[in-house]
Amino acid sequence: MEIRFDNKIVLVTGSSRGIGAATAFRFADAGATVITHYLKDVYRARQNFDKLPGPCHMLLQADLSKPENVRRFFEKVLKQKGRIDILVNNAGIYEETRWWELEYEEWQQHWKKTIDTNLTGMANLSFLVAKQMIAQGGGKIINVSSRGAFRGEPHALPYGAGKAAMNSFGQSMAWALADKNVQVYTLAPGWVDTDMTHEILESERGKAVAAQSPMNRVATPEELANAIILLASPGTEYMTGCILDMNGASYLRT
Repeated sequence: MEIRFDNKIVLVTGSSRGIGAATAFRFADAGATVITHYLKDVYRARQNFDKLPGPCHMLLQADLSKPENVRRFFEKVLKQKGRIDILVNNAGIYEETRWWELEYEEWQQHWKKTIDTNLTGMANLSFLVAKQMIAQGGGKIINVSSRGAFRGEPHALPYGAGKAAMNSFGQSMAWALADKNVQVYTLAPGWVDTDMTHEILESERGKAVAAQSPMNRVATPEELANAIILLASPGTEYMTGCILDMNGASYLRT
């Protein structure tokens, strides 16, 4: 079955590379008008933006960890496109530290940077977009979380904590919006081969990471994009509130 998104406006955060770039391409290839977002890497963002099939796409820069920036970003999208049918909250950072060796001030910076980017920015944008979706009569929000929300992240505490909070936020929002024709889904991947993780995966440690899955590999961004397309497709409305694991059987929940 071919999944199409003709006449749909799709906003994908963190889409200059990795999962976001692959997701933006899949939506554009399926007929959607895509708003892509980046934080710093304008060269990579422009490269991937120029590869999108179809017309009328939009490329925007914003630091979504700052609440006022989120508002301005949202207002730009709405002014240019008029509506947002699908929001993919993909923007995020992952930083490993030997946190027990940090000074208190360093710990504060580490925590704030990750939580503001991965959780607060996503929540602020979702708040604005959800209100718009209610007003326009419907929409879908897909949050990209992590296996770490369940399994833990011993060297990236704020990352694991933020993703666990994202899961709860998404499910609570799904419940609140279920009677308003707005669905909220969460995708929880394990390791994915992106720019953010590539250095680790290419190191000696990478073999052990791949071996966590009985498939003896990590996911590709394209595989994550396929799952996001599935969640965004028509006919999945009753899945609202779900958390879809995608970790190659490396961590099984019951």
